[in-house]
Amino acid sequence: MNTVSETDESPKKIALVIGGSRGIGRSIALKLSASGFHVWLTYKGNHDAANEVKGEIERLGGSCEAFAFDVSSFEEVEAALAPRLEIAAPDVMVFNSGVARDNLLMWMSKEEWDTVMDTNLDGFFNVTRQIVFSMLKAKRGRIVVISSTSGQIGQAGQVNYSASKAGLIGAAKALAREIGKKGILVNVVAPGFIDTEMTAEIPKEHVLPLIPLNRVGRVEDVASIVDFLCCEKNMYIHGQVIGVNGGLSM
Repeated sequence: MNTVSETDESPKKIALVIGGSRGIGRSIALKLSASGFHVWLTYKGNHDAANEVKGEIERLGGSCEAFAFDVSSFEEVEAALAPRLEIAAPDVMVFNSGVARDNLLMWMSKEEWDTVMDTNLDGFFNVTRQIVFSMLKAKRGRIVVISSTSGQIGQAGQVNYSASKAGLIGAAKALAREIGKKGILVNVVAPGFIDTEMTAEIPKEHVLPLIPLNRVGRVEDVASIVDFLCCEKNMYIHGQVIGVNGGLSM
């Protein structure tokens, strides 16, 4: 993999990690920093978590800017990103922002549906619409969208979440057809059951029998695939969905 060191004369490449303060996003930010990227780390409101990741990146010799906005707000996204994009276009964008509001559809409230769609799907539009212009102008870039196994095969109690994550897959595939000729690669990574705060309350003994590798996934398992898609020079993967699920979905 090509990495950029602190001693290189050329400026560092920029990796924009949307939702990078915790869990999978945190691991992705650390991994991309280790691969030589200057990280633009975004988050919604957990300043302590974001500053902790920023501090860890800097202690390890990397560089990071952390800034907050709500991806579900088109206006907040534009206000946060537009001034930065006038100065530099990110070489990589990882859309990892997402929330879950699990419930059976028969009991699901409109608020539970709307919250998930606003963040997971509208958030993708709000961010990517800003980023695509800068990448098209630069005639380069890589976009990695974090979806979910739930978006591939569905999951009971997650009709809203599964729909939003399936929507991300469709949106990424369509975008890949739109901008591939400009040298911009678009792919999807679909994690399965990964050990994070979001899955902490799910009884692992109920899930493990469904996973052929017989272990829960780690955030590093996801980050390593994202890093490959962002860093590998010899890249002919485009418009694809890569499952990181231990065989839960084949």
